Amino acid sequence: MAEEDTAAAQEAAAQQQFVTQRVYTKDISFESPITPNVFRQEWKPAVNVDLNTKSSRVDEEGNHEVVLTLTITAKLEEQTAFLVEVQQAGIFFVAGIEGDALRQLLSTVAPTILFPYAREAIDSLVVKGGFPALMIAPVNFDALFRQALAQQAEEGAAEPAVEGGEAPPEGATH
Repeated sequence: MAEEDTAAAQEAAAQQQFVTQRVYTKDISFESPITPNVFRQEWKPAVNVDLNTKSSRVDEEGNHEVVLTLTITAKLEEQTAFLVEVQQAGIFFVAGIEGDALRQLLSTVAPTILFPYAREAIDSLVVKGGFPALMIAPVNFDALFRQALAQQAEEGAAEPAVEGGEAPPEGATH
């Protein structure tokens, strides 16, 4: 009996798949509205990093698109020195994983794969814009996902129950 349970568990695990099909830049933007005067000022910017992910099913074969959007704003006093936004995307094939486990996978593992590409694109744009290199700290997408779940649970306790319940809906992960 225990051997049958072990064999069934191994077979189910073997049927689960998560494969990166393609990684690509979906949208990219760089603005530096106060050049060239910005280069005459002391470079001590206030840098704001905004991060967002969303996912959507691409087809019925199990392909999903995940888009990681990073928006960086560097300000000197009240003026924007530069604004850079990168939408780094990927197509991921998922089989044998559904529901909350699928949402968690698309909200944590996929953005973790995309993040280094987005970080490199941002650094390259900033340097090409004439500014010092910008090293963005690593992001713990697992912690962000758990935080989003906790926030949704708090909001759910204060409001009527939302269809689907515990996990963020597909498409709104962070």
